[in-house]
Amino acid sequence: MTPFLTLPDALSPEDCDRVIALASAGPMRDAGLVRQTTEHRIRRAEIAWLDDLPEGGWVMDRMIGLVARANRECMGFDLTDFGESAQIARYGAEREGHFDWHSDIGEGQLASRRKLTVVVQLSDPGDYEGGALELWPDSHVRTAPRARGLATVFPSFVLHRVTPVTAGTRWSLTLWAHGPAFR
Repeated sequence: MTPFLTLPDALSPEDCDRVIALASAGPMRDAGLVRQTTEHRIRRAEIAWLDDLPEGGWVMDRMIGLVARANRECMGFDLTDFGESAQIARYGAEREGHFDWHSDIGEGQLASRRKLTVVVQLSDPGDYEGGALELWPDSHVRTAPRARGLATVFPSFVLHRVTPVTAGTRWSLTLWAHGPAFR
């Protein structure tokens, strides 16, 4: 198993613009942690849930095929569903947007079933500074490529973070594929 997979053309630049426009037009709220807690030392961003945005269904349709391909080519996990909505995140320099080291598997009915995490880079890399998606799958920290429309797919138990955005705005789309507990 490779620690993560990158898929360069998950979304076109036009698709990225459409997703950002959907999130910008809808209500965005302060990003929290599990159980609706907020801790800005750990995470500072605004989010919108794709299921709450009208006309966003096409995004999930596209992502389902992408996850199936990534799982087939690289991970080989027992996946059964997408139990929660995809999340669009905005990390702005005005708040030093970031998300410290964490894994996506956690307590709770849905978080405990997460198997694959997919993060799609929606922003053009020249639109911001900082904001690197870093993964720590083994003894080496790796930085995910920043190409617009690129998806980084990794097991949800892998530690990862988004470093503070120091200029501009970083937008991303994150979703999780679920399945039975690892054994």
